[in-house]
Amino acid sequence: MQKALIVLGIVILIVGVLWPWLGRIPLGRLPGDIVVNRPNLKVFIPITSMILLSVVVSLVFWIIRILRK
Repeated sequence: MQKALIVLGIVILIVGVLWPWLGRIPLGRLPGDIVVNRPNLKVFIPITSMILLSVVVSLVFWIIRILRK
């Protein structure tokens, strides 16, 4: 558990340092992301971005699992 918290802290630190460059990645503005702009209402549903993020995270965990064997 301690190792997981340390790794999570390091990941958060790295993301924080790289945030100015990570903001340029077009996640959230991909085709398939739904944006509804109306007076007094703004709804954002990032369907495509979440599918892409899920695939990337799944691949990372799969590679980690393969390398641990």
